[in-house]
Amino acid sequence: MTEQQSSPEQMATGEGAGEYGGTYKVTIYELENFQGRRCELTEELPNVAEKELEKVGSIQVESGPWLGFERQAFAGEQFVLEKGDYPRWDSWSNS
Repeated sequence: MTEQQSSPEQMATGEGAGEYGGTYKVTIYELENFQGRRCELTEELPNVAEKELEKVGSIQVESGPWLGFERQAFAGEQFVLEKGDYPRWDSWSNS
């Protein structure tokens, strides 16, 4: 992928509670279609490399919303991710 089409390098959310007092939860996968290494998040992650992932290829949002960013340290294009499945880059980006 080119830099403009690279997957988000970090995920962030606001407070620690989701809808109806629950917690925010998202699962990020290194490859498209929910394949490869995965990591469940309940709090912000400034850089996916901290979880030994090279990139984000797909995302499942269980509760949120979440914000994803194109580059580490919350830089680049911002993506709002609501509850649902995002099997590949173009399902959550403007590309």
